Amino acid sequence: MPYLSLLIFIPVAAALATLLIPARYTRAFPWITLGVNMLQLIIFIAMTLHFSSGEGLQFAEQHAWISLSLNTWGELQAEYLVAVDGLSFPLVGLSVLIMLIATISSWNVSRSRKGYFALLLILNGAIIGSFCALDFLLFYVFFEFMLLPMYFLIGIWGGPKREYASIKFFLYTLLGSILILIVMIGLYLSVQSPERANEVVHTFNVLHMQHLENFIPGSWLDATSTGTWRLWAFALLFVGFAIKLPAVPFHTWLPDAHVEAPTAISVILAALLLKIGGYGILRFVYPVFPDGAVYFSDWVAGIGVVSIIYGALNALASKDLKRLIAYSSVSHMGFVLLGIASATTEGVAGAIYQMVSHGIISAMLFLIAGVLYDRTHDRLIENYSGLASHMKHYTAFVLIAFFASLGLPGFAGFIGEVLIFFGAFQSHSYNNLVPLWMPVVATLGLLLGAAYYLWTIQRMFFGTFAVRASYAELNDLTAREYAMLLPLAVAALLFGILPQLLLDFINPFAETFTGTWFSLGINTNP
Repeated sequence: MPYLSLLIFIPVAAALATLLIPARYTRAFPWITLGVNMLQLIIFIAMTLHFSSGEGLQFAEQHAWISLSLNTWGELQAEYLVAVDGLSFPLVGLSVLIMLIATISSWNVSRSRKGYFALLLILNGAIIGSFCALDFLLFYVFFEFMLLPMYFLIGIWGGPKREYASIKFFLYTLLGSILILIVMIGLYLSVQSPERANEVVHTFNVLHMQHLENFIPGSWLDATSTGTWRLWAFALLFVGFAIKLPAVPFHTWLPDAHVEAPTAISVILAALLLKIGGYGILRFVYPVFPDGAVYFSDWVAGIGVVSIIYGALNALASKDLKRLIAYSSVSHMGFVLLGIASATTEGVAGAIYQMVSHGIISAMLFLIAGVLYDRTHDRLIENYSGLASHMKHYTAFVLIAFFASLGLPGFAGFIGEVLIFFGAFQSHSYNNLVPLWMPVVATLGLLLGAAYYLWTIQRMFFGTFAVRASYAELNDLTAREYAMLLPLAVAALLFGILPQLLLDFINPFAETFTGTWFSLGINTNP
């Protein structure tokens, strides 16, 4: 059964069907979207029952897509090639869960419901397609398709400065896309399909790009003759995905986008779209250019450390609750870079675990910010005090989300960060790719994280109840809000107590990643 195609194209087909329904049937649109989400959940559960840990790529689908004869450069081939492994399968599962939660969060959207839910469905298919595509051109199409729905969802349904935030998001991400496109063209000119070795058949197949013997001798990116071009290609491709991650100094679009975006879109942005950056580095940048990964390892780790500290300091100084959470995401994505740069099994596994756990926890954080904003239309931390005495159940979920995000043992955030630090410290003696002082400095991010979360709890939830008179009566959680927050809280606890549930999927990929590609990179390091 084509499980992945169903996950990708059912929401797209539903979006097209939604456009045919008259706009006056406003109640139908969220129910259609919810039905699609539930169907995707059933499909993913079926996939989980058939997924075999340690067997590499699974549920593969391969079909001819584009075939052109070019007079100058031989034949061009692009395929519809999708599959999942220990890297992408957990992220696909995260996508299914988060899109379901986002639909529930969007239930009360009243303006232009037809357009909103149609865009949400298109975004759904594009995100899952990005995590599954193994043809570079196909990935790029899905990657670009994410831009337009997100641009309109922020620009139309966002806050007062939504136009500025949406344009900034679009321009930054488009810059990253251009850098990726440049390298993709260079790879196309340099790689030939091994299936027809006697002919010059160029390919976008990423699996072929990961083997140096498939590079045409004397081509731009052939490791044996033009290693300098490969270093430039690594740098451009890395920056392209670092903008999406985002890493300092390419992060400035993120706080503005989060602050102005509707709650559901902030959830998708933090939980899923940022993970496209980390996924791209692990799937495309490092496996295709292992020599560049080794050459720039200290730079990648250094950017990660700067992101950890800089993001945490900005979160500590933030007065807006959503801006605080946005900067905490910058800090947590810095840990992902540090784990990847370590080139150890523990570090890479920790980076993937961190992406999944942060997806769950950041979604919960933005939902709790949205719950309060829906009641008061106020995000300033200083305007609240003593909420624990009036919103007890809400406070309980806030404490779970905050303690999970700061890495308290027993929560999912702890597992990823511990594995990353194990890998980063081990790297100093194992492969000497990450200087020892970097993980030492990165530990300050944990202290700063505890500071801004505990300070926020103390200011907003304890002490004498004091809020503006216009919203002095604050009701506790509704049934819909329980439906959003409870699954995420359970997941944050479950993956913190039973991490092997995720590690069984992640570990085989991490072992292959560090055992094959980085040994190749060390051997070809200029």
